[in-house]
Amino acid sequence: MARSFLLLLCALALTSMASAAVVKHTFHVGNHTVKPLCKELVVVAVNKKLPGPTIRVHEGDTLVVDVFNDSPYNITIHWHGIFQLLSGWADGPSLVTQCPIRPGNKYTYRFNITGQEGTLWWHAHFSVLRATVYGALIIRPRNSMPYPFPKPYREVPILLGEWWDANVVDVENEALASGGGPNITDAYTINGKPGRLYSCSKDTFKMKVTPGKTYLLRIINAALNNQLFFKVAGHNFTVVAADAAYTNPYHTDVVVIAPGQTTDVLLTADQAPASYYMAAHPYISAPIAPFDNTTTVGIIQYENASSSAPIMPVLPAFTDTPTAHKFYTNLTGLVRSRGYKVIPHGIDERMFITFGLGLDQCPANANCGGPNNTRLTANMNNISFQFPTRLSLLQAHFSGVNGIFTEDFPDNPPIVYDYTNATVAAAFLASQKGTRLKRLAYNATVEIVLQNTAVVSTENHPIHLHGFNFFVVAQGFGNFNRETDENKFNLVNPQERNTIAVPVGGWAVIRFKANNPGVWLMHCHLDVHLPLGLATAFVVENGPTPSSTLPPPPRDLPRC
Repeated sequence: MARSFLLLLCALALTSMASAAVVKHTFHVGNHTVKPLCKELVVVAVNKKLPGPTIRVHEGDTLVVDVFNDSPYNITIHWHGIFQLLSGWADGPSLVTQCPIRPGNKYTYRFNITGQEGTLWWHAHFSVLRATVYGALIIRPRNSMPYPFPKPYREVPILLGEWWDANVVDVENEALASGGGPNITDAYTINGKPGRLYSCSKDTFKMKVTPGKTYLLRIINAALNNQLFFKVAGHNFTVVAADAAYTNPYHTDVVVIAPGQTTDVLLTADQAPASYYMAAHPYISAPIAPFDNTTTVGIIQYENASSSAPIMPVLPAFTDTPTAHKFYTNLTGLVRSRGYKVIPHGIDERMFITFGLGLDQCPANANCGGPNNTRLTANMNNISFQFPTRLSLLQAHFSGVNGIFTEDFPDNPPIVYDYTNATVAAAFLASQKGTRLKRLAYNATVEIVLQNTAVVSTENHPIHLHGFNFFVVAQGFGNFNRETDENKFNLVNPQERNTIAVPVGGWAVIRFKANNPGVWLMHCHLDVHLPLGLATAFVVENGPTPSSTLPPPPRDLPRC
């Protein structure tokens, strides 16, 4: 009996190993001429595609991507949401886990995809190049195992993006020089196409459907700076996953999705044969500055439908925070699904992190362009994060190089005040600059309260953590109060995320297990806020065994 059981285990192990594959791709990052609106423009793209190639793998596969930088800019590629277990050298954020790939050079990203299924994506993680350097990364179950929801007839990636009729690097540089934010976008896009509502645009994404069939839409917000409402006229959705983690089915007619997030929804073609617009426009949580109030559309076309004009959905108002909050807070984790982890208890590290924008006073002889000679900045716990220049954080940590960063990021803000009261918060404009990290013991359970501030404005910030999924234990408005808000914690089936849209003028509580050695960035995924300093990073120690110890860097790791 024991021998038979042992043989069965061996057979299962061999089957599992046989099912894993090595999936190879080649990315040529270079200039590409496009004309989505009125103006012909040279942009940086991968393999002359916009969006770039869709990568399809199965859980357990090894992904190998040779990246050749044929562009005039430094580049890195981040595999957004991939855990990178013991492969932190492949995570991709510039000067965090690697130095950038210089023009004319290459780097091979190699990593295993372990314990993840669903929709993720990849994008540039240098400057603002992810405006055009991005694509879908779809992870299917191993061994053709079924989804924990009805099998769809087809699967369709829907990548939502932003478009500037200008060189995006110039747009960013002008914004940083002026001490403010970037120029607003000229359009939003669906799968790289602005849609027919824009002047000069004749390129609209089209999706043909068969009546009665169900489709899995893999929605990705690849926009730089805008959360987006998404609807399909006359149709409802069933949300089945978010950030490559399965959810309990949630029925809705609208999706709101922050930059960096993914949402998988089932859509059934159950309406009268016709044409229907899918549409997206921004959710603006802080309407204090001009924004792009346009709408991008695609077309869902039923088989044998007449050629009548597509039906347009009624999107929520740009400032409809109640609808956004309802969507974000109604998602719960599907506990019975593969890969769902038990929420950790017994907290080892508690952190309270305030974050938001601020204003730094400029020298008297300088003209920073901001009000009263100030420059816009951003911070976490009053520390405005500074990226290193001569060596990546992971290289410095691995090799014990001093002078690159310190390990004194504070667990709490330096001053307790009424964080979301704009009148009170205005007194806390300035912040300290530094590369200050937090060290975590291997396998420590970490709970973080993410608290918005109103120093310059209140805003819904999407906070992304590299290297981990985390549980969203609770979220709400105002100042977090442990005495009253801890009663709201969901410790039964909280949603898993890698990016949390922290409510405008509010807070969120997340938990994760620090079981992945390396250096992991946590930052706002509104791209305009990253160079301003809205970030920090964690140093996670090695575990006690070889299988919990970060290996040395690959030989071709780029040098600064």
